[in-house]
Amino acid sequence: MNRRAVLRAACGTAAAGALGGLLAGDLAHGRSGPSGLLRLASGEPTAFYAAFGGLLAAQLEATHSGLRCRVRTTAGSITNIELLRDGRADLGLVLTDTARAAQGSSTVFPRPVPLRAIGRVYETYLQFAVRADAPVRSVADLAGHPVSLGAVGSGAAHLGARLLRAAGLSPDTDVPVRHLRLADAAAALHSGSVVGLLVAGGVPLPTLSALDRDPGLRFLPLADLLPGLAGGRDGMAAAGLEEVTLPQSAYRSSAGVATVGVSNLLVCRPDLDPEIAGALTRLLVRRAPEFVPEHAVGAQFLDVRSLIGTGSVPLHPGAVAAYRSLHG
Repeated sequence: MNRRAVLRAACGTAAAGALGGLLAGDLAHGRSGPSGLLRLASGEPTAFYAAFGGLLAAQLEATHSGLRCRVRTTAGSITNIELLRDGRADLGLVLTDTARAAQGSSTVFPRPVPLRAIGRVYETYLQFAVRADAPVRSVADLAGHPVSLGAVGSGAAHLGARLLRAAGLSPDTDVPVRHLRLADAAAALHSGSVVGLLVAGGVPLPTLSALDRDPGLRFLPLADLLPGLAGGRDGMAAAGLEEVTLPQSAYRSSAGVATVGVSNLLVCRPDLDPEIAGALTRLLVRRAPEFVPEHAVGAQFLDVRSLIGTGSVPLHPGAVAAYRSLHG
């Protein structure tokens, strides 16, 4: 059995044990279901959000014939929240940490952005990869070395600047920072024009696996910078951040590297139709095994016990009603 099959089986067992129902039950009761077009803001074409978004759209359309879901690739979390704010998206995948920043005035979002959550859909890893031949073994060692901290508009870019500051470094002053999309960052690392790149995603990430083969990678430990990232240990839960260890089998040199786990949310605008919010919630709970992208091993997916753990972002009322009906 391959790794994806193991994840799918684990998700399916958890969902069945907790709920004991099938999505087909909705249709058996003669419900016509919601209809309309949903615009989902995902992520970069070659990265994790886009893969998850495509799976979600396919399952949504297969289950509700009246719904169409258009997946838009973007730079990531910050862009997705901006699209929701401006009415150009209905749903978005975002890091909990970025969603938290949107709840109040910040350097990223000058004015609060009202968001509601459908659920906490999975947890991914912050992966700070540097060339194996670089003299860098910690974030503090990056002084004077150019790095890519994620594309402009991504949650990784927001976290990356704070990682440097938590290590006592000033972005651009102490560390030359570039903001490249993942494919461009990989090319820059391969050529040596940057020594490292930061990405938030499942493991192993195919792009990093290719770089791990050539030129070879080293993964920087990040867990000791957690309090600085979250504004103290008390802020870690609200930001969806916790210490995790990279799986031993993920990359050649990743075993035992303590990094940062970041929870990810499916969010929407407060005015999303409650019927659609409920349909999405039931889909996430009852078809959890279908939302595991290929090659993903390290991410924790759609645990029905943690779906409601959305940090500082309140659940949409339609999602609340659906969770209550599912749990009796």
